Amino acid sequence: MAEISKEEFEERVAILKRFRTLLVQQRDKFREYLAVLESQEGRIELEDGDSIAAHTELENQIVKNLASLQKVILPMQGMYKAIMPGLPVADNASVEQLQLDLVNLQKEVLAQNERNRNLLQTHMGKIKNQLGNMNLMNPYRGKNSIYAEKAAVGSTIEFNV
Repeated sequence: MAEISKEEFEERVAILKRFRTLLVQQRDKFREYLAVLESQEGRIELEDGDSIAAHTELENQIVKNLASLQKVILPMQGMYKAIMPGLPVADNASVEQLQLDLVNLQKEVLAQNERNRNLLQTHMGKIKNQLGNMNLMNPYRGKNSIYAEKAAVGSTIEFNV
């Protein structure tokens, strides 16, 4: 293995630390996102529309944060792969473990998201059925409104003085 200068070694360590920090941030965001999704599942079951809307807004913010974090991580990952052969094995193992945790969290988030989507579809179907039943139970259904009919109206007026 070729000898590297102290400056180059310090640069590699700095890249590794920054990459590890970014991965930890991303892992924390995924955990936060998963917690929001799990909480949202409970709100869907309780049919709490306002809370579902609030969770959706929070979810959108977290997804935006994850996307911006991913934009920073991708170049750092390329730099990390370029310097990886010169790093100690223990440092590589910690980064690989973080990446494995992230993959597992992503799978959990996708599974929870799918459960929430199915619950929402079921809930929407129930609401559609309720609306359809309400229309059938309307006592005025099929009856003409007295205000919609045109009543006979006189066309001439007679004045007696």
